[in-house]
Amino acid sequence: MNKLKPIFSFIVILILMVIIGSIWNANVSARDNPQDIGPVSRGAQIYDDWTSVVSGAAIPVGDHPIWSRQSYNTISGIDTWRCVVCHGWDYQGIDGAFRTGSYSTGFPGLLEASSKDKSTLVKALDGSSDAQHNFTSMLSEDDIASVIAFLQTGLIDDNEYIDIITRKVSGGDLANGKEKYQQACASCHGDDGKLATFRYEGTEVSLGTLAVQDPWRFLHRTRFGTARAPEMPLGYELGWTAEDGRDVVYYVQSSLPTGFEITDNGGMEIEPVSNLGGPAQNWFSGIVTAFGAMATSLGFAILLGAFFIGIILLLVWLLRSRQA
Repeated sequence: MNKLKPIFSFIVILILMVIIGSIWNANVSARDNPQDIGPVSRGAQIYDDWTSVVSGAAIPVGDHPIWSRQSYNTISGIDTWRCVVCHGWDYQGIDGAFRTGSYSTGFPGLLEASSKDKSTLVKALDGSSDAQHNFTSMLSEDDIASVIAFLQTGLIDDNEYIDIITRKVSGGDLANGKEKYQQACASCHGDDGKLATFRYEGTEVSLGTLAVQDPWRFLHRTRFGTARAPEMPLGYELGWTAEDGRDVVYYVQSSLPTGFEITDNGGMEIEPVSNLGGPAQNWFSGIVTAFGAMATSLGFAILLGAFFIGIILLLVWLLRSRQA
């Protein structure tokens, strides 16, 4: 029996290690527990950047054929083939947040697509409706089906809650946003949103900065993810409602560092100084000041008179010298 004790102890230790390991894995970052991606989320990621989503896709050279129909946007090359560049992160194109400025393209929005049937949307993507708007050489039938699923069920009009001028969310539920953030985002981005930074317009930014500068991009990728971070939990797959997503943006904009905070340095303390001249403070000093001013004026007048008298005497002396 004594010989079995070491074996028994080893088995107990091994079981404890397995249990501890399981507990550890259950609490690690959400990166180790990626969400399964459905057709709607995949379609949303294709809308964002199909070149990063579709493996083995033929990457076109040059600008998209319809890009020449607009003159607002100076982007060129492969980015002109991305759906989001033409139709916007708020899905409203010329009628949305980027209807003006350097990101404007003049192309229409897509919110009405949610009411279109599948055959109509297929024709819009395979060149049947517009020969220059043909993605069949780059996207498979399944890819196109995913995009259509996104267009029919994933589009949300967030401009009902976001001011397109200030880009701030109004009427959000701060407590719900914090709860959702802590559950799905904090393990990777940190409590302050700075743990995982990423490139935005050529600059490394935190989550708070993105939420303030482009809340629509924030919402799209929070809900549906991005091919650049395949391990990221997806709000849509977690069952978030449209309001849940907006609450998360509201929480991040309101509570996390954004880089646009106004620092209050307190009021400047002004130290009083004694009167070193200037207006009189009472009747006596007023009389003294008046006499001082008169004396100063009289002294100046005497000096000026003496100067002119000297000039006259000099001229008289010169004239007499010549006569002599």
